[in-house]
Parts: sequence; structure tokens; C-alpha cells
Amino acid sequence: MTSNTNAILTREVPLVPDQSGLLFIDVQNFSAKREGAEFKDLTDAEFDKSYGWFFEQLNSRVVPNMQALQSGCRAAGIEVMYTTIESLTKDGRDRSLDYKITGFNVPKGSWDGKVIDEIAPDEDEIVLPKTSSSVFVSTHIDYILRNLGVKQIVLCGLITDQCVESAIRDACDLGYLVTQVTDACLTYSMDRHETSLRAIKGYCRQVTTQELLDELTHNG
Repeated sequence: MTSNTNAILTREVPLVPDQSGLLFIDVQNFSAKREGAEFKDLTDAEFDKSYGWFFEQLNSRVVPNMQALQSGCRAAGIEVMYTTIESLTKDGRDRSLDYKITGFNVPKGSWDGKVIDEIAPDEDEIVLPKTSSSVFVSTHIDYILRNLGVKQIVLCGLITDQCVESAIRDACDLGYLVTQVTDACLTYSMDRHETSLRAIKGYCRQVTTQELLDELTHNG
């Protein structure tokens, strides 16, 4: 007998709040503030040339979208979580080889490792430091999500075509339904951002901030 199970499988599944989690990726001082270690040694001219567009978009559009998502998910009873690039040691000896080659070291407990104030975690929200591109590789987030009963993950953050993409792929392979909020992610150019969205589309549901908030309101 031929099974019809595959006919009902889809990624386009609305969120069930008590089975869902919102995860902010790397929205931290290191990579989202002019004074962060990733940018602090650049001259103003170098900074404006390489990152001017990124920060304009981040501050005017993307962070406000993140704030709206955070508020909406908290109101809906959805678990809100964060991951940041941060070593478990001061000297970063525990970092991945890739981060050592790149030169990323955000020391344990440093200002650079903190989530930006604009979306500061509540005291009982989970923050996971990571030392690799994918939060699923260098933290025990999968174990935590399963303990929380999370089956659907909403992902947003920085950088669209790097750590966000890595998290989406790994989450899918581990059996989660993933929703990417397209206008609450950002990378260093619009072309890179749009290319990433097209490339990862086969792994996740893609919605805008407003679409997700409308969904939560409707479901509520």
C-alpha cells in the first residue's frame, strides 16, 4: 500500500506558541556597534566605505524589526533566546580553528560578547555563547530546545549569509521546522542578503516581521 504521508508535509506551518522559540543570532556589541571590536580599529573613512550601508540598515530598519519580534513573541508566550560569539576563556583558546584563522576572539565576560541593549535579554531568557559559525555545533542548544519542547524555531540576526545560514541548515537537519524572518536578518550588502535568502529558501519558511506578527495576532 502506498503511503500518502508525504502529501501533507510542508514547511509552511504557522507557529504553535508553546512549541516555538525565537533565536537571535550574534546581535551583540562586537558585531552591531561602531565601538565593537570588529570595527573599532577602522578609520571613519574605512568604516563608512565598508560598513556604512550595513549600519544604516541595521539601525533604521533591522533592529526595530527585531524589537517588534521580541515584543510579539514574548507576548505570545514564545521562548526568546540569544546566541553570541563569545569564548569560554579570556584568551580564546577554546575557539574553533576557523575563528582563530579569522581572528575572532570575544573574551569571556566582555562587553563585546553582550547582546545589544536595544534587545537586551530578560533575566530569565537564555543566552548561549558560541565559538563557531553554527550555534548547533559549539553549544548544547539542541538539548535545551528539546527540553523546552521547542519544535519550531524562528531565526533572525547577523550575518545572513554566514551564522544565520549555518543555524538554519543545522536546525533543519536536526528535525526542527525553521522560520526565517527575512527583514530581521542582515549582511554587508543587499546583494549578499538577497543571494543568501534565495539559497536557503529550500530549508525554511521565509516571512517578514509584519507577516509573523500578524500570524501571532491571528493565532492568539
